[in-house]
Amino acid sequence: MPAPPKSPALRERYDARQREIIETCAQVFAERGYDGTSVDDLVQATGLARGGLYHYIGSKSQVLTRILEDLMAPLLEAAAAIVDGPDAPATAEERLRALTRVWMRRVESHRHHVQVFHQERRTLQREPAWDAVRGDREAFERLLTRVLQDGAASGEFAVPDPALAALGLLGMVNHTALWFTPGGRLTADEVADGFVDLLLSGLRPR
Repeated sequence: MPAPPKSPALRERYDARQREIIETCAQVFAERGYDGTSVDDLVQATGLARGGLYHYIGSKSQVLTRILEDLMAPLLEAAAAIVDGPDAPATAEERLRALTRVWMRRVESHRHHVQVFHQERRTLQREPAWDAVRGDREAFERLLTRVLQDGAASGEFAVPDPALAALGLLGMVNHTALWFTPGGRLTADEVADGFVDLLLSGLRPR
């Protein structure tokens, strides 16, 4: 893939156009599957010639990796700040709600990315570039599990298996990519809080 322009103004335009193209590719992959999408399909969807497509995203496998990197890297950065940052919420429940809201907002803004993430995990596991994405995903899961462990240690939650509780919550949030409609009856934060309420209803100390 050619290097992006060095001029700040041109680079800004290039980056904006690249984001649009990646989002379009994510939508096509979400609808047709990675294996069911050809380069010609991406050319048609983006309106670019093959050379233009290569200029912005490189190969089909490269854009798949970029879709997942764009989804996970910013999420992990925000999650780390919530759990370990100087302004981290004081209680485990506040941290749990903040983490779930951040992830749900990511689903809202990157719905097709999330769908591709779950549809193509087996494909990505065959690619060396998946290592970084998988590392970010596992790091996020560890942060979420740690918050639940902290809640158990402080007596806020009665969590027999924090790792299982974390996976259950992630499953609920990830599944919303199939049905959540931005601007619908519930906001992303309201959905996130509803999921946390549902989880915690069975985890409150008695």
